[in-house]
Amino acid sequence: MDFKYKRVLIKISGEALSSGDQTFCPDRINTVAQHIKSIHDKGINAAFVVGGGNIIRGRSLTGSDRNRADHMGMLATAINALALEDALIAHDVPCKVLSAVEMQRFCDTYSSREANAALDNGTVVIFACGTGSPFFSTDTAAALRALEIHADALLLAKNVDYIYDKNPDIHPDAKPYYTVSYDEVIEKNLKATDITTITLCRDYALPILLFSLMAEDCFFRVLSGENVGTVIH
Repeated sequence: MDFKYKRVLIKISGEALSSGDQTFCPDRINTVAQHIKSIHDKGINAAFVVGGGNIIRGRSLTGSDRNRADHMGMLATAINALALEDALIAHDVPCKVLSAVEMQRFCDTYSSREANAALDNGTVVIFACGTGSPFFSTDTAAALRALEIHADALLLAKNVDYIYDKNPDIHPDAKPYYTVSYDEVIEKNLKATDITTITLCRDYALPILLFSLMAEDCFFRVLSGENVGTVIH
């Protein structure tokens, strides 16, 4: 089968690994691992950035120093990366966690050279600790890593199925975008991702595909070029 995108960076929210009051939901983690295995077995070179929202969001810690809060958020992403690595190993998927922050007891330190070599060898790569610097979201880290590994596209696996012209939870008449330009996302302040991510991808013409992680066979369908979610170009 021909795939439209063969080397990708997929951003998964931390909440995708949780459910209800469970910080880590075994069923959710297993589902994500199965999605990843389905595309790995087809020869897709896939790397991942996992958010930390199921544990802590640095920007949400009101009253805390932003630097310190973001450091805590980075550690949350490392915990999620290790949890995902464990699930992939259980599914016999070769994988490697690379962290922007040195933590040699737990995983290797990030370098673009090592990341690209691992992907070329068919290893799934999971990036931890964002960019390693405060004030940047994990979506921005995903865009940066996507460019560094020469990805064909940035995939944002979210809890929503499309980008809408207004909040669909409040407005029943909200209309989805199936395709939209980078500039339109910025001009209309559409809640797709942060502006830094959009402008970085725009500057290097990296397409962004936003879709629901809960959609059946979502990775497989998106990579095949099926109309799943919103394409930002």
